Amino acid sequence: MERFKKLTEQLKSKHISRRSFIQQGLAAGVSVSALTLAADKVNAATPKKGGHMRVARGHGASTDVLDPGIIENGYTIGLALGGYQGYLTQIGPDGSLQPSVAESWEASPDAKTWTFTLRDGVEFHNGRTVTADDVIASINHHRKEGTSSAAAPLVAPVTKMNADGKNTVVFELEAGNADFPFILTDYHLPVMPANDDGTMNWQDHVGCGAYKLDGYQAGITSRLSRHANHWSDEVAHFDTIEVLAIIDQNARTTALVSGDVHAIDRVDLKTAALMGRKPGVNLKTATGTLHYSFPMLSDTAPFDDNNIRLAVKYAINRQELVDKILFGYGELGNDHPIGSGQRFFNTDLEQREYDPDKAKFYLKESGLDTIALTLHASDAAFAGALDAAVLIQNSAKGAGIDLKVSREPNDGFWADHWIKSPFITSYWSGRPVEDQMFSTTYQTGVSWNESKWSHERFDKLLVEARAELDDAKRRDMYFEMQKILNEEGGSAIPMFASYVFGVTDDVGMPDEIATNWDMDGERWMERWWLK
Repeated sequence: MERFKKLTEQLKSKHISRRSFIQQGLAAGVSVSALTLAADKVNAATPKKGGHMRVARGHGASTDVLDPGIIENGYTIGLALGGYQGYLTQIGPDGSLQPSVAESWEASPDAKTWTFTLRDGVEFHNGRTVTADDVIASINHHRKEGTSSAAAPLVAPVTKMNADGKNTVVFELEAGNADFPFILTDYHLPVMPANDDGTMNWQDHVGCGAYKLDGYQAGITSRLSRHANHWSDEVAHFDTIEVLAIIDQNARTTALVSGDVHAIDRVDLKTAALMGRKPGVNLKTATGTLHYSFPMLSDTAPFDDNNIRLAVKYAINRQELVDKILFGYGELGNDHPIGSGQRFFNTDLEQREYDPDKAKFYLKESGLDTIALTLHASDAAFAGALDAAVLIQNSAKGAGIDLKVSREPNDGFWADHWIKSPFITSYWSGRPVEDQMFSTTYQTGVSWNESKWSHERFDKLLVEARAELDDAKRRDMYFEMQKILNEEGGSAIPMFASYVFGVTDDVGMPDEIATNWDMDGERWMERWWLK
């Protein structure tokens, strides 16, 4: 048996051929059927170079631009992570932090100074070598005065950056941050070429990722080809890739079933099981940090009264949403954005349930017996968002809330309603660490604070927890922050959804897929192949 295991490992590492594997296995007394099965299994999980990959995404709009600071949907995120962009660090399939453009990093004892060493010879798609100056220009893109970058709060604690030679960058922070290398995996923070004046050049769409972006039509299609001089030979197995934006769920599903595309995201959960039984199609699921939210603008009446926000939260039948919208592909949310699998998930916080009597109580606390509200809903937020809005409309009736559902078109929904309309449907893919999620969406004044919520104690804890190196103390702080959001936050978060996507039989992928984003952590371009 030990001999068989060693031979299998050699086959995986390509140190012996399939024929030699079977011959030596027979000599070791293993049956032909067992050897053939093992060889086929290894070969199925072995990446193969070549082919043209076509993928349809349920995201994308004609208003999209590829400024890294403001990309914000699954289509543009997918182009960046694992596509044409390269990052200092990356999240592995197991959720661990891994090197990327930076081959190593180290921190000072107080975690206020971080030194990153770049790999030798990392090349941009235009042939230029990546240097420390490019890293500095790329980070400064999100730090400049008047920036609209969603990553601004993530890099705001950076007080100084220095290039120590061409391959070393030293970051100095205003306070210790134990998660700083994790922060640099954020999809807004790629390494892009520096202009002569020290600004970042994103307009030419030149990155240092595994693929070159050969063509881009916002909200329609993108074309990519393998970057021949990428620093790693272990990724980027397709020769070329085409990514289509197909928002309509039926059209996207038809494209997969008919073989027009090799993969789709956002599978219709109502028909997911049926689609998974179709010959030639495989259904993949992964549960992580994806959650669906219903933000209420906390600076706008009537949602500036927390009693109204609590009334809405208690008027939502969460279990009904998980059963009827997610069809069991998910779990209950508790009005904060931290998933149950994350390190500092608050296990002590009581799960909020549907309680129309409590909803009525909080309405009365605000001086009202009933209230009329409008929920702006679109399936651009998530598949089934319109149906979810109708379910909430029905459950809210018993709580004295007259909820009107305003059905909005998919195209332009984010531009017209996000952080503009008082009550909308929304979604977040989450972030790998708590600080990153809180800093991006809940810190006072950040550009992606979708409920315009503000809380002095929350902000104070956010800064303190970031600098705290004692995990037990950090745990207590993050527990309290989740409790604050649950009781006073501006968003109802009733459910966490599994990522559900479909692929054809000829798509190969690793045994372990990432859960930090959809489609294998949005690194499908790097990690998948055609059999």
